Amino acid sequence: MTQRIPPLNPLKVFETVARTENLTGAAHELHVTQSAVSRQISVLEAYLGVELLRRQRHGVSLTKAGRAYAEQIVPAFAMIANATEELLKDSSQDALRLLTYTTFAAKWLIPRLPDFHAKHPGIEVRLSTAVPDVDFDRDEVDMAIQFGDGQWPNTQADRLFTDQTEPVCSPAFLAMHAPQSRHPESLLRQRLLLSRYRRNDWSDWLEVNQLSSMSVDSKRMSFGSSILALQAAVDGLGIVIGQTRLLASDFETGRLLRPFAGTRWKPLRSDRAYYLLRPLHQRESNKTWAFREWLLQTVKELPPLQD
Repeated sequence: MTQRIPPLNPLKVFETVARTENLTGAAHELHVTQSAVSRQISVLEAYLGVELLRRQRHGVSLTKAGRAYAEQIVPAFAMIANATEELLKDSSQDALRLLTYTTFAAKWLIPRLPDFHAKHPGIEVRLSTAVPDVDFDRDEVDMAIQFGDGQWPNTQADRLFTDQTEPVCSPAFLAMHAPQSRHPESLLRQRLLLSRYRRNDWSDWLEVNQLSSMSVDSKRMSFGSSILALQAAVDGLGIVIGQTRLLASDFETGRLLRPFAGTRWKPLRSDRAYYLLRPLHQRESNKTWAFREWLLQTVKELPPLQD
């Protein structure tokens, strides 16, 4: 059975008049003229076929039918207002809820967060990590940083930076297994470290650089995440394919180096990239605006990638 719902704008005007019992006060609250209020009440009365207000010389009063109707309409609008307040409170609380990957968070984002907190001390960043693509209807987060082609349903995407990968290892590992730095290809006969979620990185890089035959007999060691594989490389367990953008601090401190840099064998640049994602149909809050502006500016100031 179809529900009969009167026009909502006249209904809201009636709710305001019933609550204030004053045409002038209702007009002031609704930011319209008193005559506009009267017209909307007349529209509702015509729809219902019932007199709701009795016009008197010194104001208006609810009829018996109007008062009975108001006893249900006023609480209904209060419930709508409360539900809306709760919804907006959840999406505008002080903490910014951000979802990304463990390796990206540890290697790139967290070292830069002190700068964000210095510029926006009132915004707490609550960071969570997961591998599956974000679903803003399922995941209780405001934003996400994801890796892909930029095509996620029901999202707004800002491109951050491309994915460049190349072999990296510790200085000690290089010195032990490729003492002649002009011939780093000898490292490919050693243990190759792999990440479960980037299991094709080695085969892709080797194929592009026509070096697949060099590693046919090499031992492999697999890890459950990229950050574990990178730590294994730092500790000299082998050589790993690293994401150049994420390893700037490791290169600066000398924990890792790029043994093939400057040689005829080049890094592999993917068509995919890291993106900042936001829900498509969500009002942007101050916290999301501040984080997005800061992140895009931080990315803009990154030095260009080197071959």
